[in-house]
Amino acid sequence: MAEHHPRVVHRVTGVSADHRRLVPRTDAVLAEPRVAAAVARLGRELVKRSVVEAQQRARAGEIPPAGVTDAALAALPSAATSLRPVLNATGVLLHTNMGRAPLSAAAVEALSVAAGTCDVELDLATGGRGRRGAAALDALLAAVPGAAAAHLLNNGAAVLALVATGLAAGREIVVARGELVEIGDGFRIPDLLVSTGARLREVGTTNRVHPRDYADAVGPDTGLILKVHPSNFTISGFTRSVDVASLSRLAGDVPVVVDIGSGLLTPHPLLPDEPDAASTLAAGAALVTASGDKLLGGPQAGLLLGGPGRGAGLVESLRRHPLARALRVDKLTLAAVEATLTGPATPTRAALDASPQSLRDRAAHLAATLRAEGIEAADVASVATVGGGGAPGVTLDSAAVSLPERFAAALRAGDPAVVGRLEHGRCLLDLRALPPAADPAVAAAVVAARG
Repeated sequence: MAEHHPRVVHRVTGVSADHRRLVPRTDAVLAEPRVAAAVARLGRELVKRSVVEAQQRARAGEIPPAGVTDAALAALPSAATSLRPVLNATGVLLHTNMGRAPLSAAAVEALSVAAGTCDVELDLATGGRGRRGAAALDALLAAVPGAAAAHLLNNGAAVLALVATGLAAGREIVVARGELVEIGDGFRIPDLLVSTGARLREVGTTNRVHPRDYADAVGPDTGLILKVHPSNFTISGFTRSVDVASLSRLAGDVPVVVDIGSGLLTPHPLLPDEPDAASTLAAGAALVTASGDKLLGGPQAGLLLGGPGRGAGLVESLRRHPLARALRVDKLTLAAVEATLTGPATPTRAALDASPQSLRDRAAHLAATLRAEGIEAADVASVATVGGGGAPGVTLDSAAVSLPERFAAALRAGDPAVVGRLEHGRCLLDLRALPPAADPAVAAAVVAARG
């Protein structure tokens, strides 16, 4: 009689070998239509890693073998970038941690055009080389009365670096001590200027500077007089500064360069103390520098504007400086800047101009919608700010939806993420920086976050 041998089952973490043999092969999963579509969208390596991880889960008994495809697809990101969309409900219009100004629909569309091959430096009529960024620069000049020349670089600090290098390398920059500011992430304007080979000639004191301080400092070795708007702080009390017009009168042949910071091109009634490019040039500045991703409402860019006469000549000479090539903007930035300037009002401008009553109405409707879902929500008055190094000290009447504090973390973890602010033990979703079209998405995110 033949011996009876019991069936031997090998187990790994309690899973039979037969079970593991049911896990589909990698190439079979990758060939499935839904997975193949993900490969076309996200790339083979990323999708393959997700498939392999799902297979390992199936072999460990965490999921059934038939669920490998669904698990792999569920673990994939929605896009090839790790960046996630965020609904800005903080009440800070230009939140640096969220990329400052959101682009207009026109600018987003322009990016899609520029993303492929395009005539960025090609004259289609002649087939020869065209003027790079001509349309964007023309749009910038049209938007700033009094500007005779313009140039674009990759951010505001880049413009200052080019100006300091081109006009004051090995020479002096006369600047008030109270304007030697620190910008984001610990970077300091004086360190930037000195790195170009210029020497700083500081005048005045922290809180007060007089015309005579500048007049005494200007000499044969002066490359430029620099005025920097303290865009992320205010000094009040016993203070004095010298305006652009006064600096222009005493400067003589020395160019006056003004960094206005926030990129406001013309005056705005809600921001009476925020310098704008048109007024600064009209006051006599030779050059004005600014950022494109703040109150202009465009992409990250550095704006360089020159006044008539000498200012225009300086822009042209700086445009031809060797450093300008290293700091130039790409076709995407050129397209987005042009569309920002020529298209409809930007989201930043719409948020700035939103009426307090419309915000209150939206908050009341949103809170009522959430209460109907059984969520403890109330509409409350709120105060918003410009942010992003613009209009320090200026507050904007706003409205918000008040939720229990526990919603803050849950909303940040959602898709899309919603970021509010904590105030007096409540999570406030301020609507000033959000367009009305975002309200349904906010409501859905809150409902999903209640757990």
